Amino acid sequence: MSKAFWQNKSTKLLLAVGTVLGIGYPFAVYFSRGSISARSFVLIALALLILRLVTLQSGAARLWRLPLLAMVGMLIVTAALDADFAEKAYPTLMSAAAASAFGWSLRFGPSLVERFARIRSNDLTPAAILYCRKVTMIWTAWLIINALISGTLAIWGNLAVWAMWTGLISYLVMAVLFLSEVAVRHLVPAYRSRQ
Repeated sequence: MSKAFWQNKSTKLLLAVGTVLGIGYPFAVYFSRGSISARSFVLIALALLILRLVTLQSGAARLWRLPLLAMVGMLIVTAALDADFAEKAYPTLMSAAAASAFGWSLRFGPSLVERFARIRSNDLTPAAILYCRKVTMIWTAWLIINALISGTLAIWGNLAVWAMWTGLISYLVMAVLFLSEVAVRHLVPAYRSRQ
């Protein structure tokens, strides 16, 4: 098998591992509080952000580079000022980075959702392109709201509530958004690509 095949496989594996670790991060902070230092969790969060940067390969994924680099810098500065807050900043920073990537694509098109849609079919109708733009707006708004909620909980919230929001509830909301979008796309013919 070719070198490109194994590089692609290893990148997908790294991405999957990073995603699972990122989702589990809030619960690791919650259950390890007291036995693992805040600075250790900051190092884990930095490693997760760097892992995201390393696995960015597609054109759509490259939109994430600058926001993720900014988040790495912000996490380092935050850790220098307040390590206890910084250990809880990772979910907020990820939402902010995602909101930046989605928002940037709205300003400098094509929208991120349109880029994803074009992976499956390059022949999108004007209605489908508009629909992709609206979905990108919804995701941008949700990610900003999520960053604000998780940031607020990181500053003033109870650790258990923060972990529950950032490790479970926010993902449930994302699942509802995603499944709703899939349902609308399949039920409304105007939003489908030409086939």
